[in-house]
Amino acid sequence: MRLASLDIGLKRIGLAITLDGDVVFPQNAIFRRETTQAVDEIKNFLEDWGIHKVIVGVPKGGSSEEVMTKEIERFVKALQKRVDIDVEYQNEYGSSKEAKEMTKGIFRHKKDGKIDSISAKIILERWLYDKN
Repeated sequence: MRLASLDIGLKRIGLAITLDGDVVFPQNAIFRRETTQAVDEIKNFLEDWGIHKVIVGVPKGGSSEEVMTKEIERFVKALQKRVDIDVEYQNEYGSSKEAKEMTKGIFRHKKDGKIDSISAKIILERWLYDKN
């Protein structure tokens, strides 16, 4: 089953995929100028890769849990209006910090979306691990 994961933020959306349910690859992040534009780009991405299910990270714990969960759910509803696809949620707590630690010294941490997509990779790996 082809799966994708999303790390939805207010400015960037990290993406990762697995084509075999085993190896997860981060993809280029989507820069979110507005919801419609981001939904269109994700829709195209999902269709291009033939994705069957999307795993979406949600924060469990932390100071912004409630606000970000509502924003993520609102975004997912907009996406599901455009794409008929199964969505499951996975705890993303600490994934950004983990991504930064993993890449320390490998590349500069800029606002280019790399950390967001590595966070999406971590989210998908957690989901796969929880399912096995």
